[in-house]
Amino acid sequence: MRLADLLAWLDGWYDPRWAEARDQVGLVCGDPESQVRRVLFAVDPVAAVVEEAIDFGADLVVVHHPLFLTPVSSVAATTAKGSVVHRLLGNGTALFTAHTNADVPADGVNDAIAAALGLEDPRVLVPTDGGGLDKLVVFVPEGSAEAVRAAITEAGAGAVGAYDSCTFTSRGEGRFRPLPGARPALGELGALEVVAEARVEAVYPRPRRREVVAALRAAHPYEEPAFDLVELAETPGGPSTGPAPAATRGHGRVGRLPEPVSLRGFADRVAAALPVAAPGVRVAGDPDREITTVAVGAGSGDSLLEEVRRSGADVYVSSDLKHHRASEFLEEGGPALVDVPHWAAEWTWLPVVERKVRQAAAEAGDTVETRVSEIVTDPWTFRI
Repeated sequence: MRLADLLAWLDGWYDPRWAEARDQVGLVCGDPESQVRRVLFAVDPVAAVVEEAIDFGADLVVVHHPLFLTPVSSVAATTAKGSVVHRLLGNGTALFTAHTNADVPADGVNDAIAAALGLEDPRVLVPTDGGGLDKLVVFVPEGSAEAVRAAITEAGAGAVGAYDSCTFTSRGEGRFRPLPGARPALGELGALEVVAEARVEAVYPRPRRREVVAALRAAHPYEEPAFDLVELAETPGGPSTGPAPAATRGHGRVGRLPEPVSLRGFADRVAAALPVAAPGVRVAGDPDREITTVAVGAGSGDSLLEEVRRSGADVYVSSDLKHHRASEFLEEGGPALVDVPHWAAEWTWLPVVERKVRQAAAEAGDTVETRVSEIVTDPWTFRI
């Protein structure tokens, strides 16, 4: 089958628009018109995985972690990342990354971890697909206000209950001085400019933030438009046309165990459920503490600690938890902590996406051979 068709499935399940702004996801190298017969799934795009892909005869490697998360100035084969690209291209093997966009949806990494640990009725810990509104405030020359209003409402702003195109406009005076290097739409370099401007306000669903800001920038005449993004508090009873649906996309998951177990017993279950890696499973808390409700977080989980505390979970399972944050969290009465190898937790997603690809290929009448890499690519290789 064509690589482009297989990538369309992956982008449909793990939409690149769901990735964090800092992330780098999608096709890293490869020709979308090439044919795919074999696919390898792995966590990390490292040399050992590339060699496995070549031995397997893979036409595509699907990985979770990006090869180029930070900018580089060279892909020479003398660099570690460059050698990966050269080996892949030299053998006609494409590379595709689904990272934070694969963390948040159904059948994503967080769901896979929750399933591996046997959690029942898991729910999203931090929703990204609903349940919150932002307000956009933008300042624009009066003559361009209508174009900006139209653009942001087309992108999803200004919808309140059973109404759309809801905006508010007030007028005032904008001042700025273009400095050397600027390309001002109005005014001259070095001269203070005073412009009659409109202040346009509109609310929008928080998951539409990226689209609304992109529409604003495209429609705004200024090189550097001035605007504010304000996260609004939830208001009981409004604005809504009905009860909000449960979130299906977001960071972390919270679920229940089939039956209570001690923290020591739960840690044993975690160790048995995940593939073995050298760092092992670290536990913080009273070994005899009763565990009923469990929160999980893919990747480095420090940023979710306060949401975990508010969730009522008895324990939080994540990776790369920092010494001081963990200590303070426990001293302040937070849930117990179980720190697992980053690679091992996220490996649980690989069989899920492999199964989805095989099923989609079968339904399309295509034949694709797949393999999940079992090479341990955790950077920590032994423990004393």
